[in-house]
Amino acid sequence: MRLETWWLFCAVVFVLSATPGPNMLHVLTRSVAVGVRRGTAAMAGCGAAVLTALIASAAGLAAVLTAFPLLFEVIRYAGAAYLAWLGVRAWMERGAAPDETAEGGGSGRVSLAALFRGGYLVGITNPKLLLFAAAFLPQFIDPARPQGRQFVILIATFGVIEMFWYGVYGLGGQTLARWLKGQKVRTLFNRLTGTLFFGFGLMLVRARLD
Repeated sequence: MRLETWWLFCAVVFVLSATPGPNMLHVLTRSVAVGVRRGTAAMAGCGAAVLTALIASAAGLAAVLTAFPLLFEVIRYAGAAYLAWLGVRAWMERGAAPDETAEGGGSGRVSLAALFRGGYLVGITNPKLLLFAAAFLPQFIDPARPQGRQFVILIATFGVIEMFWYGVYGLGGQTLARWLKGQKVRTLFNRLTGTLFFGFGLMLVRARLD
C-alpha cells in the first residue's frame, strides 16, 4: 500500500466516522448519563464491535452473509429490535439518568461491564457494517503486495479514527449534561434520543441485502 493511498483512506474514514449513527448516539447518551470517564467503557464496547466487524469482513464473513440471506435477516431484525429497546428505555426514563437505574441486575450504578456490553451490542448487531467493510477495505488494498499486513494497517487505522470520534462525542455528552440538570429538560432529551434510536432501528429494518 502506498503512503498516498493510506492518507486517502484516513481522510475518507475520518469523514465517515464523524457522521452521526447508532454508535455515536449511544456514546453521546452514555456520556450524558454516566460521565465521559465511565462512558469510555461504552466507547470501548462500540469500538470492539467495529473492529470485530472489520476483522470478520476481512476473514470472509461478509461473503457468508451474502450467501445466506436468512442469517443476514436474523441479525438485521435482532439489531433493529435492540435499537428499538434502547428507544423504549430512553422514553421510560422520564428525567432519571440511566446510571441511577438498575441495569444488568443490581440497583446501583451501571457497571463498566454493562456499559461495555451495551456498546458492543449496538455495534455488532448491524450486519450492514460487515458488508460495508467488505466493499470498502479492498479498494485500498494493493494486490501486488502482501494483503494480510495491509488489512491489519487499515483495520487499525479505522479503529483509531473511530475511537477519536467516540472521544469527541463523549466530551460533547459531558458538556451537554451540564445543561440537562432539570427533570423536564432531561426527559425531553431522553425522548429525543429515544426517537432517534427508533429511527435507526427502522432504517435497519428497511435495509436490504443488495
